[in-house]
Amino acid sequence: MLHEDLVDHLTRTSPLSRGEAARVVADVLAYFGEPVEEYVRRRHAEMQARGLTNDEIFKRVGAELAARRVAPPGLSARQLRRIVYG
Repeated sequence: MLHEDLVDHLTRTSPLSRGEAARVVADVLAYFGEPVEEYVRRRHAEMQARGLTNDEIFKRVGAELAARRVAPPGLSARQLRRIVYG
């Protein structure tokens, strides 16, 4: 199993079982492994469904990307718009 040391750490420091810890690790890795383009499209759709405007969405998505553990290069609102709309 990949990241065995992390699974061990989670089982020692939380009430998670080994299987639960392995699923958490897999979910977190999948979340942070999501390509930037997919992340931008997904978050845009989620925020648009909540009624936010594109200006608000692109500001928030830009800030979210900058705060990711392995942040991609900064993207302008124009670049974000191009990812969403092509």
